[in-house]
Amino acid sequence: MKLLAARAKILAQTRAFFEGRGYMEVETPLAVPCPGLDVHLDAFEAVPTGIVVPEGTPPRYLITSPEYQMKRLLAEGHGRIFQITRAFRAGELGSRHNPEFTILEFYRPHAGVEAIMRDTEQLVARVTGGWVRLGDRTIDVRPPIDRLTIVEAYRRFAGIEPEETLRLAEHDEDRFYRLLVDVVEPALAKLDRAVFVTEYPATQASLARKKPSDPRVAERFELYVAGVELCNGFGELTDAREQRARFLHDQAERTRLGKPVYPIDERFLEALAKGMPDSGGNAIGFDRLVALACGTTSIRDVMAFAADEL
Repeated sequence: MKLLAARAKILAQTRAFFEGRGYMEVETPLAVPCPGLDVHLDAFEAVPTGIVVPEGTPPRYLITSPEYQMKRLLAEGHGRIFQITRAFRAGELGSRHNPEFTILEFYRPHAGVEAIMRDTEQLVARVTGGWVRLGDRTIDVRPPIDRLTIVEAYRRFAGIEPEETLRLAEHDEDRFYRLLVDVVEPALAKLDRAVFVTEYPATQASLARKKPSDPRVAERFELYVAGVELCNGFGELTDAREQRARFLHDQAERTRLGKPVYPIDERFLEALAKGMPDSGGNAIGFDRLVALACGTTSIRDVMAFAADEL
């Protein structure tokens, strides 16, 4: 039996949570000129059928995240905003992935990562009651949730010293990710408390600003609950010139890997140049949040239909 009634209740709770904290709900387009340049994400092209498309019309892609458009709204002065929408990522199907899924994104101008982490942990506590129960396990998700830097996690669980972790992230990304997936994340899954993993290497955060006191790392965090990566949050990069350089790097890397190379979103960069305020933001896998609140790690249990059920 699908847990759809519980999902509907959590959806209402989430909206009430953000509205009670002064956030405005927004809606941005699903089909966009650039779906994002993250090297590890691939998009679906939205191909019109049955109509004549004017020559020179650029292609549209289904969003992998509403991030670019929401940041444009920040630059226009819209203040605290949130959105619960559908997102699409090709090649993702499993107990925690689906090609079409629900994403919750929220942004706060004039706020840093600590403020965003506080909002996140309070939301998780609201919808779970402070505890996630998975079979005979009970995971404590009450605020304040522990913070653990990525280099501390690698040292504690993989025996890798901080300097070596940062070196791997820059020069041997494959090994960096193998250690993360094979060693660090399984260790995080055994913890009986949720944990924010923070300060990812700057090379692993193309849209986050670098930490002023240590530019080798970025203001990026992820929340892990029972091994489930629940979110990906940033202190947002607002420098248009640096963001363009990172986009060009990502395009070159996608070319090297033989992946589709999407165009740079020039209007997003124009918004940064115009002046997006210092902001923090977070993208939460809403299906994963609902699943954990319902006592499962499988998003299929809380979706009306997964891709292979259609």
